[in-house]
Amino acid sequence: VQLQASGGGLVQVGGSLRLSCADSTRLSSNNGMGWFRQAPGKERDFVAAIGWNGGGALYADSVKDRFTISRDRAKNTLYLQMNGLTPEDTAVYFCAAARSAYGSRSRSDYIRWGQGTLVTVSS
Repeated sequence: VQLQASGGGLVQVGGSLRLSCADSTRLSSNNGMGWFRQAPGKERDFVAAIGWNGGGALYADSVKDRFTISRDRAKNTLYLQMNGLTPEDTAVYFCAAARSAYGSRSRSDYIRWGQGTLVTVSS
């Protein structure tokens, strides 16, 4: 698996988790990266994205001010710090590498996807 997402789990409302996405190929070091999530029976939705150099962060309105995307290019790893979790955040979270050097809100701009990690927020 080229993009390996990890860090998901079960957390209570208001809790925090940090997701990681390791790129074993190092192919994405000059690409934008993003996180998407898919709840049961729903579309895969944009969560956050970041440019190749760690700048240009984008967030979905639903997670802005609660989630923070970052990356460590030396470690070829993408992160998503999630705070103030709610049951509406329950989903499988996917990391992806963009076609360009910049992050994007559009799924069609991503060319490589990780396998997903499940986040469950219990009330």
